[in-house]
Amino acid sequence: MMKFSKRLYEKIQPIWRKNHSHPFVQEMGDGSLDPRKFRFYMIQDYLYLIQYSKLFALGAVKADDVETMGKFSALLHSTINEEMSLHRQYAKRFDISEEELEKAKPSSTTLAYTHYMLHVGQNGTLAELVSAILPCMWSYWEIGKELSRLPGASDHELYGEWIQMYSSEEFGELAQWCIHLLDDLAAGKQESELARLEEIFLNTTRFEYMFWEMAYNEEMWPTERE
Repeated sequence: MMKFSKRLYEKIQPIWRKNHSHPFVQEMGDGSLDPRKFRFYMIQDYLYLIQYSKLFALGAVKADDVETMGKFSALLHSTINEEMSLHRQYAKRFDISEEELEKAKPSSTTLAYTHYMLHVGQNGTLAELVSAILPCMWSYWEIGKELSRLPGASDHELYGEWIQMYSSEEFGELAQWCIHLLDDLAAGKQESELARLEEIFLNTTRFEYMFWEMAYNEEMWPTERE
């Protein structure tokens, strides 16, 4: 029987490929991305991670076994103390001070995306929570690996560290743990329940595209377009 993650992966390919081929991603890979766009992205991604990390705390609350609780706890710790710390260090290269990061406001897309995930995480099952958080982790790992295969991309002075981080074995292990957890949680569920998980996964994959689009256009709110 096909694993649920494989079913998701095959069904989601059209939009998955759109995310991977987005100009923001492609231009990171070839080094042509306007640093101003990446600067905007870094600030919004930092704000995103603050909310995203709360989902790991919710995962620990909803988990039924100590091992899963511990893994979510470790994910919360590594996101807050390692990934976000790296963001702060990296941000300095783009003249983003810690004060600017702390005072920054989320864009409409960042707000909608994180609030959707938190809504699912707070009100749904553990399987629903994992379906919500997985597209970000899984797609970043895949994008990181794809870009790392481009000559010189991992050594780029501005975008190389991003590519190195998300293509790393350590990040890949986190993504794979999340994939395996979803497969375990989906096992034996009725089709109606699987369809709900699929819908959540699709929605956050759509939000991933919207996040790249928001960053590329440096758009806070549609009403503020010039």
